[in-house]
Amino acid sequence: MGAQSLLTSLYRYKAWADGLLLEAMVDLVQAGPASNFDTALRLLNHAHIVDRIFMAHLQGYSHAYDDNEPDELPPLTDLSADIRQTDRAYIDYVAGLSADDLQVPIRFRFTDGQPGRMSREEMLAHVITHGGYHRGEIGRLLPEVAPAASVDVFAGYLHRSEPERRAWRGDIDC
Repeated sequence: MGAQSLLTSLYRYKAWADGLLLEAMVDLVQAGPASNFDTALRLLNHAHIVDRIFMAHLQGYSHAYDDNEPDELPPLTDLSADIRQTDRAYIDYVAGLSADDLQVPIRFRFTDGQPGRMSREEMLAHVITHGGYHRGEIGRLLPEVAPAASVDVFAGYLHRSEPERRAWRGDIDC
């Protein structure tokens, strides 16, 4: 498996995991206010803003963010729609990259004004790991969504999305 194929799987996984968390958070809102919900929403919004900032860097355009942790929070329904749209955009973006494209270094500025340089591959890996970190944080803050957060693992996604991975027979390698 090459890096492009792995990144494609990881971004499909990210969209799936984000979807599970968003559905659980919507259900939680409908059930009534929960303690720490605003903190969880703030983390989710932060992760999404970072996704958008890095997409702008990857595609070579400016973004409007001067802070990745704004004071004002969007409603969950709006944020949910934006996250789903951004996840689809990443899946499409990764699908169009070649192995050579992944190695291209990109120069950019962080929101604090400091310069940065990363390859596309490194930037894409950063977005995946950053989002996973914050989904886990949200799961710890909101026990009500913990069941959705607890299945947030790549191996679980692969076996749910490709059930034939569980169907093979024979000796186990390890």
